[in-house]
Amino acid sequence: MGRMMWLCLVCGLSTTPTQAFPQFGAENAAMAVLDAFMMAFNARDDEAMCQTFHYPHVRFAGGSVRRYDTFDDCVEQFDFAEFSARFGWDHSGWDRRTVVQANSDKVHVTVIFSRYDSEGIRLSQFDSLYIVTRIDQRWGIRSRSSFAP
Repeated sequence: MGRMMWLCLVCGLSTTPTQAFPQFGAENAAMAVLDAFMMAFNARDDEAMCQTFHYPHVRFAGGSVRRYDTFDDCVEQFDFAEFSARFGWDHSGWDRRTVVQANSDKVHVTVIFSRYDSEGIRLSQFDSLYIVTRIDQRWGIRSRSSFAP
């Protein structure tokens, strides 16, 4: 009996969770991209933020659709100073992230995020949907749909 338990333990340890459940690898990759996005956003680093996207990248928000065809389009169009002045924004944070659908190359994540001022007071909170995809073995945000302006 002891030998059988040892064999089961060894066999079980050689199978990682991503081998047994491949969708978790995709989910973890998507969450890592979202972490990188938020870190770049809060650092006001437009190049790092735009590197988390796949192109063309589409954002649905505030009753309009914004499309970034290339990395350069994204960097040129986003202005953190204007964004901060417009909303009194200092930083943002994820309140909740939930994977609602996933396969090995695409993950749909519903999120709730908040915007804060420099005192750490919440200014607003919004629901959004992020579509994160793997293209040419690289994970990136392909599209965002948000109730934020």
